[in-house]
Amino acid sequence: MVVVERPLPDDRRPSQMLPPSVRAAAAWSAAVILLLTVAAFAVFVVVELRAATIPILIALLATALLHPVMPWLVRRGVSRGAAAGLTCTVLVLAVTGGIALLVNSLVNSAPQIASGLRQAGDRIASWLGPFGDKVQYALQQSSGSGSTLIDSLATGVLSGLGLVTQLLTGGVLALALVFFFLRDGHRFGDAVQNAFPGGHSDTVIACGQQAFAAMAGFMRGTTLIALIDATFISIGLLVLGVPGAAGLGALVFMGAYIPFVGAFLSGTVAVLVALANGGLGTALWALGVVLAVQAIEGNILQPVIQSRTVELHPATIMIAVVAGSGIAGIIGALLAVPVSAAGLGVISVLRDRGGQQGGPMSRRRHSRAES
Repeated sequence: MVVVERPLPDDRRPSQMLPPSVRAAAAWSAAVILLLTVAAFAVFVVVELRAATIPILIALLATALLHPVMPWLVRRGVSRGAAAGLTCTVLVLAVTGGIALLVNSLVNSAPQIASGLRQAGDRIASWLGPFGDKVQYALQQSSGSGSTLIDSLATGVLSGLGLVTQLLTGGVLALALVFFFLRDGHRFGDAVQNAFPGGHSDTVIACGQQAFAAMAGFMRGTTLIALIDATFISIGLLVLGVPGAAGLGALVFMGAYIPFVGAFLSGTVAVLVALANGGLGTALWALGVVLAVQAIEGNILQPVIQSRTVELHPATIMIAVVAGSGIAGIIGALLAVPVSAAGLGVISVLRDRGGQQGGPMSRRRHSRAES
């Protein structure tokens, strides 16, 4: 008689029956899904409340740019409220004057730029044959004549009063927030300590300071670099006799706030206008001017002027710009890089503090590394 031994019942939980590699993969998958869900929900909330979130972000960027003025005024006996009010007044005058100059330059140069693009399309069409006809048609459709452009702007103003109202409301809200951020920004640490008692307040304060420093570095560096690029490219186009140099310089200044994409588009327009009005030789000289300025920016201005807090990988910048433009259009593209820099700054603070506050095993490994 043969006795068959029955296997003992497995008392382990179902999760423990899986191999360790499968359990680790499942844990990582759950963490990634949770992180993506939280990120998607945050983006959804930001987009749905963009009437408030966009002015808040713009106010933070303006505050980061103007924050060094406050200590300078306070040291000279000006109260924080008066200093914030004076700074906001100068900001309004500077922004209004800058927008007026940019719009005036673009409007006055629009007929010349549009005519140059149309003539460039004719030249390209003659070079490329049948394929060039399609390029010519696309340029004619995108550029239009100067009068058509002005008529479109006028029609847009008349039919877009709701958009103008939203812009004015957002501008007033952003200006009010800039005033309060400048006046009461020094109380940030006390407010965080009251809201988060214990050791977590130091981490929150460090994250806020790092994010603010990243935005400040972006705004100051980008504004100065945009001014330098626009000035030198405008001078080069004036020397070459390219019409509409002032408007093209304004395009370069505005495009500098959108990395890669803005510089490429503004430089392409400048070269096409030079091609239409001066021929291939002038276009090549204009291309040389644009490339030389961009090379100086990438190799000298960026490392010297731009803060180290906004050193992002080019792939990260491209993804951020594309994602920002898909979420909120041109405003999203403008805000994508500083927001990404602030987010990476927060992550770096959390990573560093997590390493410092590790368990005994991490401290033992650290001591072994030092020995």
